[in-house]
Amino acid sequence: MGGTRTIRTDVRFVAATNRDLKAMVEENKFRDDLYFRLHVFPVKVPPLRERREDIPLLTRYFVQKHAHRMGRTIDTIPKSALDALTRYDWPGNIRELQNVIERSVILTGGTTLHVAMPEVTQGSASDDAQRRSSDPSSSVEREMILKALAEAKGMVGGPNGAAARLGLNRTTLQSRMRRYNIARQFQ
Repeated sequence: MGGTRTIRTDVRFVAATNRDLKAMVEENKFRDDLYFRLHVFPVKVPPLRERREDIPLLTRYFVQKHAHRMGRTIDTIPKSALDALTRYDWPGNIRELQNVIERSVILTGGTTLHVAMPEVTQGSASDDAQRRSSDPSSSVEREMILKALAEAKGMVGGPNGAAARLGLNRTTLQSRMRRYNIARQFQ
């Protein structure tokens, strides 16, 4: 229901993009008035591959965050793992790093992090599917999902569902089920 009084507010907008908005304005692909409204205090954050010194700190943070959420204790990150993470170019930026660390925490059995590194090589979608199916960590993850689904009697979401048992969001688990071609056949 609308009102007749003016309600004053004090709001700040934060907008982020990986596009060059100034170039888009010059090409008439982005409204210049909107650009100047958003461009009051620009903050440029370089991609992760240009600030590799942040990777060990971010890795420790994500390990702590995901291990805590999943009720696990991971107190050691091997130097070789940190070196491999630092050498990788991270085309998916920080989100990709966070996903790799979350997956690694899920797959780690003890207190020392086992890093499931992304494939650096490029290939077609069928090559990617072939790599995934032959990757031992993928088969371990698939088996963990199948076990959790069996224990949850096929229920994906909810407090007693497979996603909660794995420490994942329901949508994340559903995405991984699609990736591994897992159907809910446990009901």
